[in-house]
Amino acid sequence: MHATDYGTHPDIVLEFRQVFFSYNGNPVLEDISFHLHTGEFAALIGQNGSGKTTALKLSLGLETPQAGQVLLFGEDPQRYRSRVGYVPQYATADDSFPISVREVVEMGRAHPVSRRFTQADREATEKAMEKALITDLANRPYAALSGGQRRRVLVARALASDPDLLILDEPTANMDSQSEERLFATLEILKGSTTVLIVTHDTAFVSSLTDTVLCLGDRAADGRKRGIVRHETIPATNAPPLLYGGKAAQVLHESTIQSHCGCCGEDEK
Repeated sequence: MHATDYGTHPDIVLEFRQVFFSYNGNPVLEDISFHLHTGEFAALIGQNGSGKTTALKLSLGLETPQAGQVLLFGEDPQRYRSRVGYVPQYATADDSFPISVREVVEMGRAHPVSRRFTQADREATEKAMEKALITDLANRPYAALSGGQRRRVLVARALASDPDLLILDEPTANMDSQSEERLFATLEILKGSTTVLIVTHDTAFVSSLTDTVLCLGDRAADGRKRGIVRHETIPATNAPPLLYGGKAAQVLHESTIQSHCGCCGEDEK
């Protein structure tokens, strides 16, 4: 982990404070407040169109809220974006380009042209492949891999930078069961030492590794939007047997958990 002054709340990695965002006057996020603590394993869930992608862009400093504030390690997200490992849902690649798995992972250690690739970079690359359980794929052409294998390579690429926050956008989309099992085995290794945020449209189940479920675009019984809501989970008894590596938890949408940690001075909505 990197030693940095986190400001007034040293345990908070990502924080949204009463955030509003709209596209061309159409509201997408309205009065959104939540925060993630160091080492927390969180799932941001919501149906398509609920604003998850927008929340991701705001978290990475790719968009700016029209009102409210987004803080990454206590600062403007653009300042510390390099401390975030991001695994996109889709990653385009030219299959005719001859690049190996190891070379893709090495991209996570990219430096300015003036800096040479060091022994420390090589060691970090090997360590990242070990964590992602892809060492056996290291010398294979990236283009020859399945979709699930490619996703795990991208996880290794993100881990190579030694991120303080790992964000995965729809990590199990179009992933075979074996790759899904290995992915969540990797995330189990990271749990507690790296803050993890999984973004998914699956609103029924999350990984049993999840500490916090943040439901975006949820609605109250009268139909009004509730912004973002924390939900409880219970062990899943009716989930597909291989979902999340065979370790799924059911989201209780009728539950609402208030945050009483006191680090922000007030309960979250």
